[in-house]
Amino acid sequence: MNDTIVAGILGLLEGLTEFLPVSSTGHILLAGHFLGFHSTGKAFEVVIQLGAILAILWVYGARLIHVFASAPQDPAARRFITAVLVAFLPAVVIGVLAHDFIKTVLFETPKLIAIMLIVGGVILLFVDHMKLKVKYDDAMGLPVATALKIGFIQCLAMIPGVSRSGSTIVGAMLLGVSKRAAAEFSFFLSIPTMTGAFAYDLYKNRDALSSDDLGLIVVGFIAAFIAAVAVVHWLLGYVSRHGYALFGWWRIIVGTVALIALMLGH
Repeated sequence: MNDTIVAGILGLLEGLTEFLPVSSTGHILLAGHFLGFHSTGKAFEVVIQLGAILAILWVYGARLIHVFASAPQDPAARRFITAVLVAFLPAVVIGVLAHDFIKTVLFETPKLIAIMLIVGGVILLFVDHMKLKVKYDDAMGLPVATALKIGFIQCLAMIPGVSRSGSTIVGAMLLGVSKRAAAEFSFFLSIPTMTGAFAYDLYKNRDALSSDDLGLIVVGFIAAFIAAVAVVHWLLGYVSRHGYALFGWWRIIVGTVALIALMLGH
């Protein structure tokens, strides 16, 4: 299959899955493996996440501008900004220290990705059915200490197949955040986290990327942006009504099918 078409398919897959607790990285790495797609330094899989970041800014732009504009006078706005930045810090430290291991070992292990999809699906189903006491129903009102704990839990997603949104959502729910607010805080935390991953990965691969790589990244980026805007609009309403069970079962099915295919030598 033509690499440009594959890049578009992977971009759509990235946008559709980035904010769902199903592991977008796991999905596109497995899809790339079975489609025979190989990117320079696995940069494509990280850099196209910028399309998903811009989708969040597109949907929440006015709200975020208001928060930053009111921050000098509003303690609640300052607390929200601080909470997101503090939650982001663990990913900065661990991501920089473990970057090469993540990209050269974990990203190159399809069987691990499939197993983590299944394990994460089981955990998501279990937590979704727990009767958890809700202490926080506003994503912009989380205590800084709670946000920091969510930030540490987010670092589990450096193992492909775990899911950044999945780990933050499950962690937030276990800490007393409502299902809707957990998803929304995951959206906000994705902005610095994914921007940092994008910038650092682009820097690390700056000498290896060619014009062909950049062309594929642009295709994937556009596809990811379009798909992610649709998902962000839909997700909050869905999880408020139905929870996360659908995504748990999806993870288990995809992981099982991928694991069987890998065991059969594909």
